[in-house]
Amino acid sequence: MNRLTALFALTVLAAPLACAAPGAAWAQLAAASKAPVDVTADQLVVENSECRASYKGAAEALQDTSRLRADTITIFNKMAGARASSGGGSSCGQLDRMEADGSVYYVTPDRVVKGDHAVYSADSKTIVVTGQVVVAQGKNVSAGTRLTINTDLGQATMESSVKGRGALGRVRTVLYPSTEGPAGAPTNLEPPKPPPPRNHNG
Repeated sequence: MNRLTALFALTVLAAPLACAAPGAAWAQLAAASKAPVDVTADQLVVENSECRASYKGAAEALQDTSRLRADTITIFNKMAGARASSGGGSSCGQLDRMEADGSVYYVTPDRVVKGDHAVYSADSKTIVVTGQVVVAQGKNVSAGTRLTINTDLGQATMESSVKGRGALGRVRTVLYPSTEGPAGAPTNLEPPKPPPPRNHNG
């Protein structure tokens, strides 16, 4: 079965939902990029009454040189109007949030983030990644259970539910003095290895 490919300009989320406001926007995957967001998945399910579109089955969103990969990527738009009494559904407005579930990878040219679940909130411009979270930049690696990124401030906070000196599972970072790789004994904290990019041309 051929994979379903949908190509969206950043300001045209109205197309798949068929009810979104003209100004509705996709989340930015690549900072300051005006490139379109190209989404591929095995299945697209649109629920106009819920202002929701779900990409299911090895879903991947690509913008410029940044990509978001997950088992499922779901887009939620805000409801902009009251439901029609005739059952015609509701009016959908601006982007509310984007959720990624299952084997989540966010990959840029210089960084890889891996987690189990991620939510981008449009109003607060924050990304929250939860589960077994691992972030790698070059050979440097950080791990925890919750990563919060404020895209406006360029600020990131890594947290863990485990507290107390000596407890296993606390926030951990391994830094290398050189980009050439570790010179000493290896650690058990390895950078995540994302799957290869998917073909978005078919």
